[in-house]
Amino acid sequence: MRALHAVAQHGSVAGAAAALHVTPSGVSQQLAKLEREAGLALLEPRGRTVRLTRAGQVLVGHAERVLAQLAEARTDLERLREDVFGPLRIGSIATCVHALLPPALAMLTEQHPRLDVTLGEGEAEQTLPKVLAGDLDVAVFESWADRPTLVPPGITQVTLFSDVADLALPAGHRLAHRRTVDLSEVDDVSWISWTGRSGCYEWLVHVLRSQELEPRISCTIGSYVTQLALVAGNVGAALVPRLARGPIPDGVRMLATRPVLNRTIIAACRSGEEAHGGVRAALEALSEASAAYVNR
Repeated sequence: MRALHAVAQHGSVAGAAAALHVTPSGVSQQLAKLEREAGLALLEPRGRTVRLTRAGQVLVGHAERVLAQLAEARTDLERLREDVFGPLRIGSIATCVHALLPPALAMLTEQHPRLDVTLGEGEAEQTLPKVLAGDLDVAVFESWADRPTLVPPGITQVTLFSDVADLALPAGHRLAHRRTVDLSEVDDVSWISWTGRSGCYEWLVHVLRSQELEPRISCTIGSYVTQLALVAGNVGAALVPRLARGPIPDGVRMLATRPVLNRTIIAACRSGEEAHGGVRAALEALSEASAAYVNR
């Protein structure tokens, strides 16, 4: 039907073939098949071109309506793909809830007002199993270069950006005047960590032991703002990612470290869902918010 319609529009088999991006013989084969199915001749020679028979003219009228209906169906399906609505459940590490999710959620609200977003806080060991189980749609988590997060099969990852953790020391510490410090030198303080036995806690223990330091952890606090307040109070030292950093309190000095402590911020969803609906919109918003953070 498409081949017949193209011949009617362009007046020749060659013109129809060019319009359809196929060979003339391919168009001729389609027309021959259509004539067999119709039981009537649809084309007749006219000099070096062809013209429609009466049966061909009748069938072209139907072809126009059929092709228009197919085009409308494709448009409806595309609109369905683009119509982002319904629930969207996101789980994220705390630093991204603080710094990355607010602009990302603002974009989602503006661009997709029919999307019903809920946000919860959690680390990868909590959120990734929920994504696999279908209890979360998107997880935002961290993966440290020296202790990568294990991502189970069935999860699609989107890298958002890289971040660095620096050393927070009390201003009166013997090393606080430095710009950069070897972590192995920081052997005379207790440490302030994220909540006990979390991924961040285990990472801190791993970092300290890799520098042959005894991980004497005196406080486990699920807030970097509070950790910095404790550092200012000379309670201990902390490793604080730059993404998590607000104003530095008086009494705290931030130092770069050797080795450099890099982490990657990643968004994840169940494999196969990254191109659809709210999940696609969320990944796009997170990527835009990340780009704005990196380029700020």
